[in-house]
Amino acid sequence: MKKLANRCIFTFISLLLLSLNVSAAEYLIPVGRVIGLELSQGSVTVAAFDDTLPAAKQAGLQVGDEIRAIDGACVDCARDVRSALNRSDGIVELRVFRGGKEQTIMLEPVITSEGPRLGVYLRQGITGIGTVTYYDPDTGCFGTLGHGVNDGKGKLLSMKQGLAYPATVVSVQKGRAGQPGQLKGALAGDRLLGALSCNTSRGVFGAAPGAWSGEALEVASFSDIRPGPATIRSTVTEGEPRDYSVEILKIYPQSRSDGRNLLLKVTDPELLEATGGIVQGMSGSPIIQDGKLVGAVTHVLVNDPTTGYGIFIENMLDAAA
Repeated sequence: MKKLANRCIFTFISLLLLSLNVSAAEYLIPVGRVIGLELSQGSVTVAAFDDTLPAAKQAGLQVGDEIRAIDGACVDCARDVRSALNRSDGIVELRVFRGGKEQTIMLEPVITSEGPRLGVYLRQGITGIGTVTYYDPDTGCFGTLGHGVNDGKGKLLSMKQGLAYPATVVSVQKGRAGQPGQLKGALAGDRLLGALSCNTSRGVFGAAPGAWSGEALEVASFSDIRPGPATIRSTVTEGEPRDYSVEILKIYPQSRSDGRNLLLKVTDPELLEATGGIVQGMSGSPIIQDGKLVGAVTHVLVNDPTTGYGIFIENMLDAAA
């Protein structure tokens, strides 16, 4: 998943989340489109300082401080911070969490043409792109990535809220041995596709009623999958998703929980020319074999970008249930 610029969620949405129990679905649409993902932990952390507004640094605020409240009002996003500052009258009291302890910092915001500012850049979650694996037209539910999104400490991010946006591929950094490539993406406007409901080790899931269409394929069971030719559906240019040929080299036990159930090798000349194989941003690309949806691309081998891993679709759907 490739990182995009962090930004606050400005719009509150009222979106009906439909049931995510899709494990019994017999047919799903393999999508293969890139999507913008915005996962929030419900916390606001100091990421950097604005050197033109030194008040925060001089007051003792540090990079990595989690701002939990301003003048007694809890804050969950940058929008809450701005609202609290706009209500303030002079010096504000920040309650921050640092090194396992809470402490209080008194700070006088700098008055600018855009209102009072702390003089810091805030981080409030993770944003990036991935590829949509499947869409259930009956429920509006979807799954993407085939693996979880980690926080900055390498642990699964504890998502409190999340949004999905349309995205496009603007360029490709080709993968080479020892240097993973990536799809460079951008959000396609501010239109909202849907809301994310959970971030799991086997994928990110949500609901986006009416977001995608296409032919639904039968969901393969573990016993249906075999070594041999298959395809992956991906978007690696500004156009529509395309199917590219791959070879399933090896099948691992279904109980394996690290998203590495299938060993894949890209054999399609056009995809190899365009990307060098599997690159970041292609995570979630649906794997199709014998007319059935069998899984999703999850990882690439750093020393051989033509080869990577995939997760069984059954394991993704179990995580979404």
